[in-house]
This record gives sequence, structure tokens and C-alpha cells, in this order.
Amino acid sequence: MKLGIILQSNKQEHAWNTFRLGIIALKAGHQVEIFLMNEGSELDTIPDSEHFDISSKVVEFKKLKGEIYVCGTCLELRGKSESKTCPVSTMSDLLKMVESSDKVLVFG
Repeated sequence: MKLGIILQSNKQEHAWNTFRLGIIALKAGHQVEIFLMNEGSELDTIPDSEHFDISSKVVEFKKLKGEIYVCGTCLELRGKSESKTCPVSTMSDLLKMVESSDKVLVFG
């Protein structure tokens, strides 16, 4: 199964659970793409905490060959032009992810 996940929140728990699900799905043999938009495009700035080790979850997700994309317009609205975590993408790329996914989930 191909799973498309849209993260549109910058809340620690939302981001953490998004990547936890992605990791479990990848380990189960599924393909997973995560698209960051709205506040989710701020993933690079969401701090880790005692309960939410977001940066290590992102690293693990990428090591398992999960794919992450970020909305370029959402970055621009926040005064950024790039992400340290993933390639900058467009609404057309999001549409392709939605069209090619068997299931699409939205966090946030």
C-alpha cells in the first residue's frame, strides 16, 4: 500500500505521531510520503522535548526510505526559501501524491 500523509501542524505531538505512523508503515513494507504544509512546513524549527524526539523520528523515517516534501509557498509565507529536511515542492506535487496514494491521512 502507498500511504500519503499531510502534516499541517507545528505541534510537537502531531509531528511526532505523523512520523511514528510513517515509520511503522515503512517497517510493515508500505511506501510512505509525507507532505508538509501550512504550519507543518515549520518542521525544521519544531524543538525536541522530553516526550517528543521529533528529529530522531525524521532521521529514522528517512533511513527507511520514507519521502518528505514541503510546500514552497508555505515556506515563502514564513520568510524561507528552503528546508533543511526535504525538497521544496508545489501543489502539483501534492496532487500527484494524493492521486498515487492508496490512502491519504491529514495530521493537524
